[in-house]
Amino acid sequence: MTQPSVVVLDYGSGNVHSVAKAVAVAGAQVELTADPARVLAADGLIVPGVGAFEAVMNQLASVGGARLIEQRLVAGKPVLGICVGLQVLFEQGVEHGVETEGLGQWPGIVEKLDAPMLPHMGWDTVQAADGSVLFDGIEDERFYFVHSYGVKHFPPLGGGAFAAPKITWADYGGPFVAAVENGPLMATQFHPEKSGQAGIRLLTNWVNNF
Repeated sequence: MTQPSVVVLDYGSGNVHSVAKAVAVAGAQVELTADPARVLAADGLIVPGVGAFEAVMNQLASVGGARLIEQRLVAGKPVLGICVGLQVLFEQGVEHGVETEGLGQWPGIVEKLDAPMLPHMGWDTVQAADGSVLFDGIEDERFYFVHSYGVKHFPPLGGGAFAAPKITWADYGGPFVAAVENGPLMATQFHPEKSGQAGIRLLTNWVNNF
């Protein structure tokens, strides 16, 4: 049986090697690249992200990331965002008073969490969405977070031929989006590659859903 192929988008953001190793453990054949042909041909694409929203958007622009993601989604091919890779999928990020336009796949604003101590760093539980693919069998596990910004409001979507996205929430000074599952487009605010066996299981669930 042929292993599914996954590209981890190599656009200058950190943590790509640990993501690649975790996805390989989850059962995929992994490649680190920003080559458009390879990105579009792979069974799955992971968009990692570390650091500031604006910096990640600029790095993505340097490799034509927005167009590559859009082309994959139009073709119904899976994309998984991680950490800031989740955040940039929303309409806008606001950090240190700087407003940066996101990729606009989902409505919502990435803003500072309402917590007395930041960053939110360490292991935390989530409230998995009903019928979640990503959290199948790991609904009660803990996952590793490290962030000061998040999406605190997700407007209702769906209707007609389109199913509403499945939203998984977590709480740190108030609720924030921990994961989104929206057809071929999925993302997590936490780092599955740093979340031990639970994170590997989540990545395995994603790979097995191709």
